[in-house]
Amino acid sequence: MANAQLQPVLDHIDADFDNSLARLFDLLRIKSISADPAFAEDCKKAADHLAKDIETLGFKAEVRPTAGHPAIVAKANGKAGKPHVLFYGHYDVQPVDPLNLWHRPPFEPVVTDHADGRKIIVARGAEDDKGQLMTFVEACRAWKKVTGSLPVNVTILIEGEEEVGSKNFVPFMEANKNELKADFALVCDTGMWDQNTPAITTSLRGLMYDEVTIKAANRDLHSGVFGGGARNPIRVLTHILGGLFDDNGRITIPGFYDGVKDLPPDILAQWKNLNLTPESFLKPIGLSIPAGEKDRLLIEQISSRPTCDINGIVGGYTGEGSKTVIPAEASAKVSFRLVPGQDPQKIKKAFRDYVTARLPGDCKAVFTEHSSGAAIALDWNMKPLAAAKRALTDEWGKEALLIGSGASIPIVADFKNTLGLDSVLVGFGLDDDNIHSPNEKYDLKSFHKGIRSWARILAAFAEG
Repeated sequence: MANAQLQPVLDHIDADFDNSLARLFDLLRIKSISADPAFAEDCKKAADHLAKDIETLGFKAEVRPTAGHPAIVAKANGKAGKPHVLFYGHYDVQPVDPLNLWHRPPFEPVVTDHADGRKIIVARGAEDDKGQLMTFVEACRAWKKVTGSLPVNVTILIEGEEEVGSKNFVPFMEANKNELKADFALVCDTGMWDQNTPAITTSLRGLMYDEVTIKAANRDLHSGVFGGGARNPIRVLTHILGGLFDDNGRITIPGFYDGVKDLPPDILAQWKNLNLTPESFLKPIGLSIPAGEKDRLLIEQISSRPTCDINGIVGGYTGEGSKTVIPAEASAKVSFRLVPGQDPQKIKKAFRDYVTARLPGDCKAVFTEHSSGAAIALDWNMKPLAAAKRALTDEWGKEALLIGSGASIPIVADFKNTLGLDSVLVGFGLDDDNIHSPNEKYDLKSFHKGIRSWARILAAFAEG
């Protein structure tokens, strides 16, 4: 039945697209920067605005307080006996700094031309995540307008602190988990393979982020007096960090690869056929040589293999001019992207054991943990994923790909751990969308066909 009604819904989406764009622009104008307390009222304004809009679709929508910025819970019944989906998005956005690099004011959205001729929406939050979440809202709007109901039962859950770690959102879900029951979750905060090829993200790397400080003398020392005789923490730290990798790009921490599995052969073959090359991936950022494990494809290096990166290193004198000093301490921030089979806590212990085992006399290491989360791997054979794949393929005219993401989306693990829900991750972002950077954009095509895609996906879920 849902598929019989689908074409009129798609026709309405096309006819009403200018209004959909205007509604997105209204949301983009709200300065909902969650990291800066000065914008707390703007975050509340964004929540109120969204809840009011969603309520016009026949949802029972409420703005709910959390210990931080408010959340939105909206529920609507669809057809009896049909699946119940929980759709997730976030209305908060990143700060706009550095403002001088924006080509126009970041909260004055505009449709303009990309250098290659594409039409793009430019504004902070255009892709991450206001444009993405509105694709789903607009799809629901079209179904309600044309048929009077939704093809499935829907709960919409929108938070306001994703960009600052969702620290108050998980307790909120825990407190409301009975109300948030569903068959599975939908997340629209991911991307396409390219401008014309849709994708479903089936795996997300986890994260373990640690900081190590090497301490030696009880004060900074004059290198002319103590050089050659006193331990230099920068030298000790860089020596330890330099040993984290062997000549083949593998991480040398004992036990680091325990539990890490290779991709299934059919998935590896599919990824290989995508032909992700250094020319296409690295050249745009001024590089040419893959830096990961030499016996792995580039797409494996960035999507399905664990990594270690030194994100920052500080020690000694870094001001203008020179100062001949042996510092008392030096520190580094180190992150590990993890894959299924790796336990963040075990990796943390292994890293710390690795460092302390290599400390010379007169030195000690102090550690500060920042964040961690396990990797997520979805069942490639789960029925909702197969339905979404068919719907995306029908809309875009190219087979939707099942891909891994090198990034982490902690909320997906939280859905599993707190609500017991698997997630289908469908998004329409592109690699050049400049999320978290000046001149963030969202392709007009991504927004338009994203709405049509969700309309098709809802119909596919309703058909089983």
